[in-house]
Order: sequence, then C-alpha cells, then structure tokens
Amino acid sequence: MSDREFDVVVYGATGFTGKLVAAYLAKHGPADLRWAVAGRNAARLADVAHASRSSAGVAPRIVVASAEDPASLREMAARTRVVLTTVGPYALHGMPLVEACIAAATDYVDLTGEPSFAREVVDRFDAPARAAKIRLVSCCGFDSIPHDVGVLHAVHTIRPHVPIAQSLTVRGYLRASGGFSGGTWHSALGIFAESGKRGRRESSPDPSGRVARPLSRGPHHEALVRSWALPMPTIDPWIVRRSARALEVYGPSFSNGHFVCTGSLPAMVGTVAAVGAVVGLAQIGPMRELLGRWKKPGEGPSPEHRARSRFSITFIIEGGGKRAVTRVSGGDPGYDETAKMIGESALALARDREALPARWGALSPAAAMGDRLLVRLPLAGIPFEVLESPGAAAAGANRGEQPGRNA
Repeated sequence: MSDREFDVVVYGATGFTGKLVAAYLAKHGPADLRWAVAGRNAARLADVAHASRSSAGVAPRIVVASAEDPASLREMAARTRVVLTTVGPYALHGMPLVEACIAAATDYVDLTGEPSFAREVVDRFDAPARAAKIRLVSCCGFDSIPHDVGVLHAVHTIRPHVPIAQSLTVRGYLRASGGFSGGTWHSALGIFAESGKRGRRESSPDPSGRVARPLSRGPHHEALVRSWALPMPTIDPWIVRRSARALEVYGPSFSNGHFVCTGSLPAMVGTVAAVGAVVGLAQIGPMRELLGRWKKPGEGPSPEHRARSRFSITFIIEGGGKRAVTRVSGGDPGYDETAKMIGESALALARDREALPARWGALSPAAAMGDRLLVRLPLAGIPFEVLESPGAAAAGANRGEQPGRNA
C-alpha cells in the first residue's frame, strides 16, 4: 500500500459524526498525514475540508463517492490505505463499501453497532479479507472500543498472576451520560426492529479450541460499583468474545458479561420499562416510522451538551483464585470520544502497520490493533487504569478489607 495516494479517507464526512472525525484528524493527526474527506455532495465536502484545515492551513483532499455508485466506491478505496466510514445505517448503506475494500485490498474501519451487519461482514467477507491480507474492523467507536480494548487491558493486568491455562471471567459495568444523533437513533430503531426476528447466535470455537461464552447474569446489585445493574443489550459482549477466541492471552475458556449501572432499584425498573416499550414499538412498521421522526439524520447534541457528558466502564476480572479491577473512562461517549476512537483506529492501521500483528480478515478491534490502541488512546485522553491489582486484592483479603470498594 506504500504507493497509495492517501493514508486515510473519511467517508461520510458531511454527517454529524463524520465532521467530528474530520476535525479530530485535522487537529491531532500527524503533520504528514495524507488524507481526504469523502461523500456524495462535493459542495458540502468543500465546506468540511475548509473547516478541517490543519494548524499549517493544509486542508484534506476531496473525494466524491456514493453507495449508489459502486464504481466510485472502488475508485475511492483503491486510492487509500484505510477507509474510515461513518455512513449508516450500515445494514442499508454499508455492504457496497466493504465489497469495494475487498476488491481494492484496502483496510476498513466503521462505527456500526448493528449486530446483523457486523455478523454479515464476518460471514461473507472474513475469508476474502484473509486472502487479500487486509483488515475489516467493525465497531470502532463507543461500540465497541472501550469494552473490547478495556477487557484486553484487564486481561493483560491479571495474566502475570494467573497462568495462561487458567480460565477467565470478566464483568464490565458502564456508567454513561450524553445525547445521541439522528443517525444513531435511526440505526437503533433498525436494531430494535430486528431484535424480535433474530435468534441468538455465537461464533463457533476458534480452531485452536478456545471457547468464549456469555456470562448469564440478570439484574443485580454490584457492591464494587455501588449500583444496581442491567445486562447490556448491545453488540459489545459479542465483540469481546470474538477477541477472546482470536487471542491466546484470554486462555482456553473465557466468559464475559456487560452491564449498565442504573443507580437505584426504582431507576432500574424504569429503565427496563422504557427500553422495553421502545423495542416493542420499533417492531411495528407505522410506529417505527413515527419514532423515526423524532430525530432526523444529521442532527446531534450541541457542543455544550457533549462537554457535560462522561463515561466510565469498570471491569472485574477473575481467574485462578485472583481478581483485578480496572477502568476505562472519558468524555462524551457517543461523539467526541467516538471520533477519537475511530480516528486513532484508522491511524493505527495506516501508520502503525509494522507494529500490528500479521492477522487478517474480519477482526474485532482488540484482535486487529488492541495493543496499539492501548498506547494511542491514553495519549488521546482516554485512560486505562488499574484500580485493584491481583496482589493488592490478596493482601486486602488477608487483612479482612474490602478491596476496590471505591471502584
């Protein structure tokens, strides 16, 4: 790929999230980054390029491409090392771009949180991507970088104290605040509509024999995070299990559960009722259309709202009689931090190629570039912390203390 014109092309740069990604690369990308903004409207792209000039006054190039014109997608993919796409809903608009990246032997990252799309990419394109020696990496925003790379950090924390032959169990507890854009809302409605149609399906064990299973645990109170918690109905747990099957460090048997903190018991009951109502209504065509009018694609939370938003995920990892507690945290999860996450993912693929493992196909973020993201993301302001080490947990237990009680 050394002869490609660009390192990264941001496809969908005129959308709400696309503009944030372009602004992030303009401000934080390497001075010699060769990049472009892409989409179907040249005039709007010119505005984004002008707003995304570097401190030296250099603007990204403009590439016109559209999902309705597969030839334009293939031409775009052939010009760059990495295509970064924010164009959703991915189930409607995503597959032609994946096919274009396969044809051009170009790496690919997206922001999808749509289970049906992510699974289809694995089912249809893993083998062709392996043959082309490229990486197709879905879920490189808040879905699912903090959970996936956060669990990798937790595994690295406990493994020096637990032999590789020992199984591991991880529970993640999310606290978050923030708004969401019209594009995210429409993608969510599509996910809710499909939730009543699809059954649960897990990937088969890795050829090496490694097995990863969901941790079955319903609503509960977790003392370590001082909160009631609900299982997360998102793609994140599945992505983490894909990493566990791909990476030896997770061990021969791995279980994970991911939960959202709701504070009090009444708040948990209210959350269940509200989410259940929206999921049910989204499966009725006319009601789904009515819900879709609430937010239009291109709309999103204001800078002031995003500045007040935060997230943290606390991980409790156990194995071989040991325990560690770790945490990943940051600012506005859905947009500002998502722009960092996918921006740094694309930069890792484009600029850290020699440091990445020789692993190809439809990959999870941790399997594709997790260790590089554990370097890049803290530098971008998303820290990964150890709240309780395995040794500290054992010492506290011997003294009769409750380690990690402030996690």
